[in-house]
Amino acid sequence: MSKLAYQYVVLRCVPRVDREEFVNVGVVLYCQATDFLDVAWRVDRERLRAFDPRLDLDQVCEALGFVEGVCAGDGRGGAASDKPIGQRFGFLKAPRSTVLQPGPVHGGVTDDPARQLEHLMERLVG
Repeated sequence: MSKLAYQYVVLRCVPRVDREEFVNVGVVLYCQATDFLDVAWRVDRERLRAFDPRLDLDQVCEALGFVEGVCAGDGRGGAASDKPIGQRFGFLKAPRSTVLQPGPVHGGVTDDPARQLEHLMERLVG
């Protein structure tokens, strides 16, 4: 199989936006050539509570569920889910000043976008 270009963003939980401290909680990967858009995520509740014990971790998980819905193109992602796949990735990578923020866009090549997502998740989130 030939190498396929992809883009990804790391999703960061920023418990206190004013402090700009964050914990990586997920990765969104987009491969235009295969119409692949997916997210993998893991919330380390203990680690995030150390940053801010008042953080609503259920709300963080709900926000990540919304991202899953946008990637899957289903109702969990609201109106963004109805857009073409490239626009959905554009929506997810747009900067935000909220508790869940995307990092900068990075790119690479792979022969298996799903496996690459797993690899990035392990390397960048743990």
